[in-house]
Amino acid sequence: MKRFFSAFVSAVMAAAIISPLSVISETVNIDINSDGKINVFDWILQKREDASSEKLLLIRDFLHGKSVNLENNSYPVDESAILEPKGTVHYGEGTYYDGGYVGGCAMLDPVSTDIWVAAMNITDYNNAQLAGAYIEVTGELGSIKMLVTDLLPEGKKGDVDLCEDAFPLIAPVEKGRVDISWKIIPLDTAEDAPVSYKFKEGSSPYWCGVQVRNHRYPVSKLEYMNENGEFIELERKQYNFFESDEMGAGPFTFRVTDIYGQVIVDENIPMAVDGISQGKSQFPL
Repeated sequence: MKRFFSAFVSAVMAAAIISPLSVISETVNIDINSDGKINVFDWILQKREDASSEKLLLIRDFLHGKSVNLENNSYPVDESAILEPKGTVHYGEGTYYDGGYVGGCAMLDPVSTDIWVAAMNITDYNNAQLAGAYIEVTGELGSIKMLVTDLLPEGKKGDVDLCEDAFPLIAPVEKGRVDISWKIIPLDTAEDAPVSYKFKEGSSPYWCGVQVRNHRYPVSKLEYMNENGEFIELERKQYNFFESDEMGAGPFTFRVTDIYGQVIVDENIPMAVDGISQGKSQFPL
């Protein structure tokens, strides 16, 4: 009787483990790029081939069972890209300068004069990783929000150079150099708008420079999908453009990762030479 009960339990457990989705994945080929895995990249490739196919639905259902929300462009966190926990407070010295709205190292022109801008020390700027970061800077007189548009090469880690009109809001001007703290905060303009992609002047099917804009949090890396369905990481330049001579003419599928490991994917992004192409995704809060 015990042997019979044990066999019955084993059969029930086996039936529970072999779900309909796993059976489907073995009988219908939904590993579109044949890399031995069923993941979001198979979904993108199949959607590109046939957006109404049964395979696309099977891939979607399979991935939803793994808590991947494709419809909202929400993907698993890339832990290798995490720079620091959200809300991390940095300490350094604050100074001020005349500039930042035009010609900053981050090449974010045109920058609206409705916001305060700042230059970040070279260590925290980290080869443009904090280009376009939105930060809250606090001094003895209060706190203000600022956009990082430039580089402070001579600054120590933690130092921020504020535009001269903003400095009096955190400290008396006559002090010139003061102790400050700052932290990265969500970009205001990203609340109701997706990221966008600025293509560098001179971009062509043979060479391309692209910059991510209006990102809620700073961007850690940018990748494009090649013709084999593989994501290729683009080389980042100090002046805040990602460049490649192998991307082709587009349209492109981009995968963007922020400094908290959050990942978004944008499809069908056309190359707008010396212009901006609108994305459809935005990083979550």
